Amino acid sequence: MHTLKLTQIGNSVGVILPKEALAKLRLEKGQTVFLTETPEGLVLTPYDPSLEEQIEAGRAFMRDYRDTFHQLAK
Repeated sequence: MHTLKLTQIGNSVGVILPKEALAKLRLEKGQTVFLTETPEGLVLTPYDPSLEEQIEAGRAFMRDYRDTFHQLAK
């Protein structure tokens, strides 16, 4: 566990992540992270949760129309 301090960055407030945390998240300077509220608390992740919802919707669509896709692939 790391204890992080809030830091003034211009007119905003930010958190400096230790390089170990950046390595575990596979993040580099300039990349985007997403802060998501879950029942367990807030989660910081490099993955866009809305993109995951779209991918799952596409997978469900492909499952529902699996036979149609097989016919179209011929």
